[in-house]
Amino acid sequence: MPVILTPPEIDRRSRRTEENDGGNGRRPPNGGDLKRTGGGGDNEGWNDSAGQRRRPGDRLATYRHGLFLVLAAVFMFFLCIVVVFFLSQSNRHLYAYDPAISQWLPTAVPPILWLNTAALLLSSVTMEVARRRMFNPIDAMEEWFGLGRPTSLRTLPWLTATLVLGVTFLIGQMVAWRQLALEGIAFRSNSLSGHAFYIMTYAHAVHLMAGVAALLLAIIGLFGFRQIESRQILVDCVGWYWHSMGVLWVVLFVLLTCCQ
Repeated sequence: MPVILTPPEIDRRSRRTEENDGGNGRRPPNGGDLKRTGGGGDNEGWNDSAGQRRRPGDRLATYRHGLFLVLAAVFMFFLCIVVVFFLSQSNRHLYAYDPAISQWLPTAVPPILWLNTAALLLSSVTMEVARRRMFNPIDAMEEWFGLGRPTSLRTLPWLTATLVLGVTFLIGQMVAWRQLALEGIAFRSNSLSGHAFYIMTYAHAVHLMAGVAALLLAIIGLFGFRQIESRQILVDCVGWYWHSMGVLWVVLFVLLTCCQ
């Protein structure tokens, strides 16, 4: 016996079909999805193998959680360095006929560190602009309709500016090390404050070089990764790492200039 569908039932089935659409090009995602993942017409943000829909932004949240765990370990490492910094200041030798003598002699911070700090803070601003450009819903919608890669094109100049400023900071750090060496304050010298200065700046420079490498990867990924969600995740994680390095340097710089 044939089944006769009444208009209300047809309407309900039509709505269920639209709700089950996996974003495969028939129906664009809503604005909230675009803000979180950038949308995409190739079934991005869905888990078809499990037969269930995955909420947009789940991949991004997973990568962010992993990055924050790594950053927590990095900050714990620098916390140990800061503790050693303060313990070294209280290090004293006792002699039989003389008062306690401290081996800590404050090290004058090279003036170029102020310029380096300004460059790194400015790079954090350009990095944040680049990160926000990747999540522009209008540009993401254009990519969903196959109108090129506007998010990548608008993000590229800001990522490049961040890279240039980051390299400028590292070059400035090398100049500062050279200036201290000319003043007779080398890493192998007997000055405890000199040791602390080199350890702090060297450790931060190594971590910032990792950030520079990640920036290069992000620039390559803007045109190498096909899925916009993958590009967004890469730029977003690099952005948070770069901001963390900026905050970390500000803390170290304050310690070196005000706490010796």
